[in-house]
Formats: sequence, C-alpha cells, structure tokens
Amino acid sequence: METPVFEEFDPASDCDCPGCVHWRRVSPRSLPGRLGGHPAAHRTVVVAAAAAVLGAGHAVPALAAPHGPDWPGIPAGEEPETPQGDKAPLHGRGGRPAKPAGAVTTPATTRADIIRRAKTWVAAAVPYSMSAYWSDGYRQDCSGYVSMAWKLPGNEWTGSLHQYATRITKEELQPGDILLFHNPSNPHNGSHVVLFGGWTDYTHTYYIAYEQTRPSARRLSTPYAYWANSARYVPYRYNGLKAEAGAGGATPGAGAGVTPAPYPGRGYFGPGADNKYVTQLGRLLVGRGGGRFYTSGPGPRWSEADRRATQAFQLAQGWRGADADGLPGPRTWALLTTGKGKDIAAATGTAGRPAPAPAARVPAYPGRAMFRPGASNAYVTQLGRQLVKKGFGKHYTTGPGPRWGEADRRGVEAFQRAQGWRGGAADGYPGPETWRRLFS
Repeated sequence: METPVFEEFDPASDCDCPGCVHWRRVSPRSLPGRLGGHPAAHRTVVVAAAAAVLGAGHAVPALAAPHGPDWPGIPAGEEPETPQGDKAPLHGRGGRPAKPAGAVTTPATTRADIIRRAKTWVAAAVPYSMSAYWSDGYRQDCSGYVSMAWKLPGNEWTGSLHQYATRITKEELQPGDILLFHNPSNPHNGSHVVLFGGWTDYTHTYYIAYEQTRPSARRLSTPYAYWANSARYVPYRYNGLKAEAGAGGATPGAGAGVTPAPYPGRGYFGPGADNKYVTQLGRLLVGRGGGRFYTSGPGPRWSEADRRATQAFQLAQGWRGADADGLPGPRTWALLTTGKGKDIAAATGTAGRPAPAPAARVPAYPGRAMFRPGASNAYVTQLGRQLVKKGFGKHYTTGPGPRWGEADRRGVEAFQRAQGWRGGAADGYPGPETWRRLFS
C-alpha cells in the first residue's frame, strides 16, 4: 500500500510588501507562511493517495483552513456581538496589560474626579461601541465608561466591576457611586451599569445618570433605579475613594477644615433667577432640614420654597431682620457648603408635637385621553391656567381654553423639563406625576 502524499503550498500572491517580492524573485513558488511567507496568504492542504487506499480513482478535494482570528486568542467567528465587551487591557486587545493577572488594584481617586472624568466623555459625545477604544484607552461601552471614570488599570465588565467596590444601600448613594445590573443568564446583552451623579430632588425618585449608551455618552435625569429592570440594579461604592481636601459643596456635617464653595453672588438668587446655583442651594437646604418647604424640586428656577427654606436656615442661626431675609448672602452660603451652623428645626405644633404636613389639595388626575390632539374639555383649561400660574404660560397667545393645542403641549413640556426630565418623560403630555407636581 502506498503512503498518502501530503503536499502543502500557498496560492500565488500579488502582495507588494518587500518580503513577498523577494520570495517571488528567488523561488518559483511563494514560500509557505510558516517559513516566513506573508501572513495574509491562505494555506491550502491537498492530500493525494493511491487509488487502492482511497477506493476511488480521483484525488480528495482541496480543504481550506479557516481564516485566522482578527484578535489574538479569540477563536474565529466568536467576537462578541454584544452591547459590552469582555475584560481587556487599556488601548484594546493588543494593548499591554496594566496589572498582573488576577490582581485587583483600586487607584485612589475622589468623587469630584470621577464625575469630572465622566463629563469629559459626555462633552466629547464619545460614540458607543463594544469593540472600539477611545484615545484614553478605555472601551466605549457602559463598563468601559465606568472603568474610565473610576480610573481602573484596565477595562472591566459588569461581571467584574463589583470586585473594585462595596455594596451599599439606596440611601447611601452619592455622586461617583454606580448602579450595576449584571444578568448572568445573558451577561452581554442583558447587563448595564451607570454612574450615579446625585438626586434631582428630595423625593429620591429621580437621579442624574452618567452612562455610555447608544448613540453616545450622556447625562440624563433617570428614574430610580433605571428605566427597565429597575429592581435588579444594585448600588456599589468604589473602594479607592479618598477624602477631598478643600472640596466645595461639602455634605452636611462635614465639620471644620472644609473650604466653602465660592459664593456666586446675590444676582444668582431671588425672583426671576434660573441657574444651577439655585438647584445647589435647594439641595443643601433639604440636607439641613428644609425639605418640608418643597413640594417639588429643588430646581434651577427660584421659588417661594427656596426663599422660605433659606429664611428658616437663617433663623436657625439666630439671625433676625435683614440677616434673615430669605436671600442667601456669603455667610449663609459658607455655612451651607461647609456643613457648619445649625440645622433647620423641625416644625412643631401644639404641645411641642411635630406639626402635621399641610394636606395636599391636588385635583384628581382625569386621564391621558383628556390631553390629546382634538380634545376639548374643562381639564385642558384647568391645566393651562395652572401652567400660567406656575410661570410656564409664555407659549399662550390667548387663552388658556378648553381645546388642546400646541401651546398647551409646549407649556407642559417646559414644566417637565424643569423637573429634570428628558426624552419620553418630557413629551409635553401630562401624566399622573406631571399632574401631581403641577398642582402641588
């Protein structure tokens, strides 16, 4: 019996690289890739055997080996077609690992630095990708974004981020923490992680989420814990947090040694003011016992709730007269941003008992059908008048009246956006929560 003959050869190549040109010149056939030929050449193996061995009078057809993987160590055709990639070193799969295998290191950072890094991707509108890497070396998906914000030594994924953090409760959440949903049954397509940027109001029902999602990194007011699978998101705190020396906007009770945030000036507070400092003031006041003055918010538009809460804080310091006018001056601002001074005392009723909160007189929500194109009813008029009363009536040229119109929709949308809502939550059509807040 004849021994089968194995012949290995490479097809002719028209590659113009110096190596291939050289071997075409010195050899009648291109040199096999294993001996130095061009790596792009596809190898074909032909097996020829005697007819007596194969039982047929013809040769076996040529068999082409599959093309090599695009990334080293990843089998061909198995690149994950998913919203997040796997663990990888910085600057992609060809990058040099930044830490020894199995090591978990937590570089020191501050909450302010975490949020600052998160904002850089939002400002640059970094496009979402589970395979591309931004100029800083981090993968452009949700877990790569958190790895970047936490300044981890490599790209983690939702199945490994918990190793760098400690599980906390909803009440403990602070800017720089994360909300993590890792779905073991479908870890790539079913998981997500966002950075917590702070609560939008004292009810703790909405928060600012920094996240990497399609089409690009974004900062968005988001219902707690998330739009979908809300019950499955778990809060975590990065283990490498360090104290922020001289940080402004300190949390209540920060104590001595904390530098107050720069006072923006009296022009940023008072009737007609609408800016981020009003929001910051309101949140600080809520943290010092002023939450009872707000039925919604705090938000960027100055309101009577801001004035009353500020005055209550000033009175708690023992100030009277012009020093307790409800408008924050440098002294008020310094006490609030450093956590110093006395908190607002709880309201008390007769016999020293806490005073009951005033009963909410919110009219019953009539249903979505009352606020749609073509609708004409008394509820549309009632809605319009309340929008005007709340300061959102600039879109009306006449009215408000019973027929639903674009002025109504735009007024509702402006009110919803003032709550920090975006996307479908600010579509201009009042739902139950819009109605409740508008009439509170």
